[in-house]
Amino acid sequence: MNQRYIISVLVNNQPGVLTRISGMFSRRGFNIESVTVCETEDESFSRMTIVMCGDEFILEQILKQLAKTHDVKKVTHLRESESVFRELIMVKIAVKPAKRRELIEIANIYDASIIDLSPNSLILELTGIPSKIDGFLLVLRSYSIIELARSGVSALMRGERTIKEVNDIG
Repeated sequence: MNQRYIISVLVNNQPGVLTRISGMFSRRGFNIESVTVCETEDESFSRMTIVMCGDEFILEQILKQLAKTHDVKKVTHLRESESVFRELIMVKIAVKPAKRRELIEIANIYDASIIDLSPNSLILELTGIPSKIDGFLLVLRSYSIIELARSGVSALMRGERTIKEVNDIG
């Protein structure tokens, strides 16, 4: 059975690393559902947060392959109980002034922000766990979505532990 896994990868902050990592997934026929990459507190490293679907065997194969990659310094599977996950979505919706109140109420229920308003559209922004983003998007599908941008998952381990302290690949 396919399951969603979130992998945190500490890599050298160098050109081409993202291409090499995504190429490794592609060569093995594994799909990346989302990927976020940013420089860390140490500018010589970047953190990649990769969301993928598969089974335990595929997860283990990916973790082993990533650990063997030259630019990878640390890799770990982030478990929901031990980590904090967030995602950002911005949604532009076509809406006439008469229907705006409905969308404002939806925004309030989800704790979303209106970040742009024009005569015939508005842009909502929401940050939260992926399932909250999914639910928000499901409710908004009944409106006329002009466009949307979804960031992908960002994640950190809870407490004082960091990826730099992880000794295993899983």
